[in-house]
Amino acid sequence: MTGWYMDKVECVVVGAGVVGLAIARRLAQAGREVIVLEALDAIGTVTSSRNSEVIHAGIYYPAGSLMARLCVAGKQALYAYCRERGIGHSNSGKLIVATRTEEIGRLQSIKAHAEANGVDDLVVLSGAEARALEPELACEAALLSPSTGIVDSHGYMLSLRGDAEAAGAAFALQAPLISGRVTTNGFELDIGGDAPMQLACDLLINSAGLSATAIARSLDGMPLELIPPAYLAKGCYFSCSAKAPFSHLIYPVPEPGGLGVHLTLDLAGQARFGPDVEWVDQIDYTVDPARGEKFYPAIRRYWPALPDGALIPSYSGMRPKIVPPAVAVQDFMIQGPQAHGVRGLINLFGIESPGLTSSLAIADYVAEMIEPQQQA
Repeated sequence: MTGWYMDKVECVVVGAGVVGLAIARRLAQAGREVIVLEALDAIGTVTSSRNSEVIHAGIYYPAGSLMARLCVAGKQALYAYCRERGIGHSNSGKLIVATRTEEIGRLQSIKAHAEANGVDDLVVLSGAEARALEPELACEAALLSPSTGIVDSHGYMLSLRGDAEAAGAAFALQAPLISGRVTTNGFELDIGGDAPMQLACDLLINSAGLSATAIARSLDGMPLELIPPAYLAKGCYFSCSAKAPFSHLIYPVPEPGGLGVHLTLDLAGQARFGPDVEWVDQIDYTVDPARGEKFYPAIRRYWPALPDGALIPSYSGMRPKIVPPAVAVQDFMIQGPQAHGVRGLINLFGIESPGLTSSLAIADYVAEMIEPQQQA
């Protein structure tokens, strides 16, 4: 919004990725005055558009974690939203496959863990039952997750933005938040871009994804010791020149440190593989073709017929980690005034997968955090 300026608004949401859009929609529909600041020239161009577009069931996350709770709730809300709005999606289902006999026992433990998270629809299949669904699949046994699916993330984000704007929210693109100050009445924000401005607000929602920790550090009055460290985990994806003969998503039994090289499908049925995990020091979205060499043996454990040379470098994404590689497993950190003592401020750190699936539930969670502040 070139040359646009407003002295004081009720709520500013920083970041127009899928989670920021869902929050802006939720708050605007609750009658709040909302401005969304986005540093780039379009919505959802970073983490929100560099992922598998999978609607996750909520199987693997630690029991009781925010990831587990918000993924399960968000999945149900996302399917309902997509059906209501006609957004492209497919409830395709997923097979978690044991390709070796010694992995079969892991399937039962995965199923039990999923049930503790409220995912009660997993079905154990024999190798023959799994191959009845996917004839070219090689496995000894499998878990069927009927509630896993895929979604047109771009169409979803456009719909969220439309809902937010229909409820009165405004969007300022190419408007990076440079710095801010905590005041007795809220926040004063310095915004850059082609039309720099200052903006005051009562509520500040830091949903800046990869930049969330930097945004928090730029706020004078935010306790620095309560801001988690930032790490980057890069994931590369490869597309497939051969037609993959699968209608379900295919995941191997997880290995230490990750979910293995899995096969996902887009809404046109085209297969892609990944992501792998590479801890990096800076953002770089190039995909090294050589990384694909490690994909072949992993994929051929469950798809032996994968042709030589079929994998093509596609795209990569960055996960906003708040734990180091030695820890690897993290939870969402949605940090409000009870944690940091700054009235009106909510920071969202480490919103990686399943952030897309969880987005509507995260928005509800943030809205519920705000209500006690308004009543205090």
